[in-house]
Parts: sequence; C-alpha cells; structure tokens
Amino acid sequence: MIDVIHLSGIEVFGHHGVFAHERENGQLFVVDLDVEFDATPAALTDDVVDTIDYGALAGAIHDAVANEPVNLLETLCLRLLRTVFVHEQALAARVTIHKPEAPMPVTVAGASVTLYRTRDEMP
Repeated sequence: MIDVIHLSGIEVFGHHGVFAHERENGQLFVVDLDVEFDATPAALTDDVVDTIDYGALAGAIHDAVANEPVNLLETLCLRLLRTVFVHEQALAARVTIHKPEAPMPVTVAGASVTLYRTRDEMP
C-alpha cells in the first residue's frame, strides 16, 4: 500500500546556478513534491502526529531552497530529498525543481529536474 502527500508549486526565490549572474541576482524556483508513506495510522487516529505534517514539510522545503546556493538542480533535488527523509514515515519521494527563467540558448518555457529515491537508496 502506498499513500502519497503531494505538494505542488512551492515558490522560492534562490541563488542557484552555474552562472555568476544567477548567484548574484537570484531567481524563482518552483518545487513539486510527492512523498510516499503509509497513511493508515493517521487515518485511524485522526491525529497529525501520526502523519507527515505537510505544512511543516512545505516550510522545510522552502527553507532548503532559500538556503546555501548550489550549481546544479540535481544537487538541490538531493538536498530536498534529505529534507523529506528526516520524517520517519517517508518511504520514498519524488521531487521536481522547476527553473522557469533558466538561462538557455533557445526559447523554452523553463527547465526542471526530477529525482526519485526510496529511503534505502539515499546516499
């Protein structure tokens, strides 16, 4: 049985990127997150302590993106996965980071990177 908490469109201003102007000026990042867990304990008790508090999780994800700059979205995705797995109930997670204003040599609507890991696959 796999239950999912889905958070979409978490907007964060950050300073990630390989170019100096990205680090200096910053830009918007948008995060989508799916966390697989067993919702049965919370469904039976109706108590937030038996689940992953998605408000607290959204805040932690926001803070992790707003934190220390990195070059690659892949690195940032891994940071966010580590943030998810602080929660013991998290069995697996998929994180997508969108970079709507990514500097590109051609016109694109944006760029994104998605990583999926189970707890056991985390480095």
